[in-house]
Amino acid sequence: MDSALLLITEQVRAAAAAGTALRIRGGGSKDFYGEPAVGELLDTRPLSGITSYEPSELVVTVRAGTPLAELEAVLAERGQCLPFEPPHFEGGATVGGMVAAGLSGPARASVGAVRDYVLGVTLLNGRAELLTFGGQVMKNVAGYDVSRLMCGAMGTLGLITEVSLKVLPLAPAEATLKFQMSQAEALTQLNRWGGQPLPLNASCWVDDGGTPTLYLRLRGAVAAVEAACKSLGGERQDNAVTAPDWNLCRNQQLPWFLTRGARNLWRLSVPQTAPVLDLPEAPLVEWHGGLRWVRAMPDDASRLRSAAAAVGGSATLFIADDAHIERVGGRFDTLKPPLDRIHRQLKKEFDPAGVFNRGRLYPAI
Repeated sequence: MDSALLLITEQVRAAAAAGTALRIRGGGSKDFYGEPAVGELLDTRPLSGITSYEPSELVVTVRAGTPLAELEAVLAERGQCLPFEPPHFEGGATVGGMVAAGLSGPARASVGAVRDYVLGVTLLNGRAELLTFGGQVMKNVAGYDVSRLMCGAMGTLGLITEVSLKVLPLAPAEATLKFQMSQAEALTQLNRWGGQPLPLNASCWVDDGGTPTLYLRLRGAVAAVEAACKSLGGERQDNAVTAPDWNLCRNQQLPWFLTRGARNLWRLSVPQTAPVLDLPEAPLVEWHGGLRWVRAMPDDASRLRSAAAAVGGSATLFIADDAHIERVGGRFDTLKPPLDRIHRQLKKEFDPAGVFNRGRLYPAI
C-alpha cells in the first residue's frame, strides 16, 4: 500500500471509529449534482495515475483521482476512447467521480453507459477494508457484479481507489446531419431509424433560435457513414464546427442550457418510444428520445415527475439553487419500498457506520 492510499485508509478508519462523516471529492466538477454533501473532506486526487494499459487488449486500469482529461489524452494517442463520452462540466473531473456519478454523454443510447465499460474496481469500505471486485477482462462470471454497483452510487457505498475500464478504438468516420422538424416528427424518425442498420451514434433535438431542429451524429466505418448520409438526407454539417457543439452538449453548456434564468434544469429519463410529454416548455431531447432536458420553475416539479412516471421514466433535479431543493421534494425520485430497502441494506453492508457521503444520494441513506 503506497503512502497516499495509506493516509486515506487511516482517515477512513479514524472516521469509522469516531462515527463521523467523510465527504468524498476529486476535482469537484460534480459538486452541484446530488443532495448536499456533508462531513470532513476526503480528497481522492493523491490517488492518481494509470497503473496498467494494454491497447491491444482494450483495457486500462486507472487510479480514482486521475484527471479524466489525462486519461482521455493517453487513449487518444493510441487511437482509442471512452465511447460513452463522460461529461467534464467545469473541468477537473476525475475517473473516480466519473464512475461514482454514472453520467454519460450524447452517445450513451448507442454505445452504452459508464457501467457497461467497468470491468473491475478496488475500493475502501466503511470499515477501512480494501476490497477488489471484478478484474481486467470482459468475461467476469464468478459471483455478484459488485463493480458495476458502484456506478451511480455517488460514493455512498465506499471510496473507489482504482478502476479497470474497457475502451474502444476511435470511429474511422463521423458525420452530423441537420433536419428541420418538430419534436413529434423527430421522435418518430429516430424510432424508425433505430430499427434500421444505420451507424447512429447521437442525436439532439432542440428549438434552435425559434427553429425546431434535429441534429443526428453518425459514427462508424467510412462506407457505412457515407451510405447513411446519402439515404437519410438532411443537411450535412462541417465536423470541425459540430465537434465543439457536441462537447458543449455533453457538458450541458449549449446556449439552451445557459439561458434558463431562474428556472431549474431537470433530467427526465424515459423510454425512447415515449411520445411528446406534457411539459412547461419544449425540452432538449437526447439519446434518440430517451433523455429529455427541461427548464422549469420549482412549482412545476410535481408536473415533471408525473409526466416522467406516466411513461415509465424518472425525473431528476439536475441543477438548482439550494433554496429550491426542499420545495421540490429532493433531487431524485422517491424510492419505492422494495428499492428503498435494498439501498439501505447495501449501505449497511458496505458502510455500517455511515462514513461515506451521508445523504448524497438520498437524504436518509
